[in-house]
Amino acid sequence: MLTKREKERYSRQILFKAFGEEGQEKLKAARVLVAGVGGLGSPVAMYLATAGIGKIVLVDSDAVSLSNLNRQLLHWEDDIGREKVESGREKLRKMNSDIQVKAVVEKITPETCLNLLAEVDVAVDCLDNMKTRYILNRACVEKRIPLVHGGVYGMLGQVTTILPGDGPCLECIFPHKEERGEKIPVFGPTAGFTASFQVLEVIKLLTGIGELLHGRLLYFNGEIMECIFAEVKKREDCEGCGGINGSR
Repeated sequence: MLTKREKERYSRQILFKAFGEEGQEKLKAARVLVAGVGGLGSPVAMYLATAGIGKIVLVDSDAVSLSNLNRQLLHWEDDIGREKVESGREKLRKMNSDIQVKAVVEKITPETCLNLLAEVDVAVDCLDNMKTRYILNRACVEKRIPLVHGGVYGMLGQVTTILPGDGPCLECIFPHKEERGEKIPVFGPTAGFTASFQVLEVIKLLTGIGELLHGRLLYFNGEIMECIFAEVKKREDCEGCGGINGSR
């Protein structure tokens, strides 16, 4: 049940008729994994925390660097050299002292990923390379954990939601390809915009309201301020979910 303090804190969300106190209670009971605490993970974690998600698990193995600060809003100049998850946990707890925040300093591998997913209801892909995304995707398929994907490049962003057992997985949409091998350009507002869509997907997933980006990929082009949608389908020959995932 919500406390008096929580009812006041989240009153503007509760006013939304399809959401109400029941929706807020579902967020309070929820556990969400934020994979990567960088350009996407920072605003994702911030919006999850301020929305009232009961437990947020941050996982990242990197430390804060000066070049992160144009887009990674959880990290400040004083945090340079600190582990990102520790920097992030500190800020989130100051934003909302009523939630739990767990910091995990480790790389996402097939072994560690399965352990991380054992304690969450939804995973949010805020990673910066496809190799690790494939690992997270396969673990989510195996554990039947919903995955909200986000990606950015310059002023371009993309978002989709994966529901294992129903429709395409991430590898159906993005078959294996070689990594670029170099740093990519990213504007902070692009990451923030994309992250906002990811959090809306998480809220809808957890509360059952609205229509998800399931079977659809949202593309945002900030240069011309255009959003388009692309239908995405399961591939029967997919290496990530073939024989596991169901047909849509």
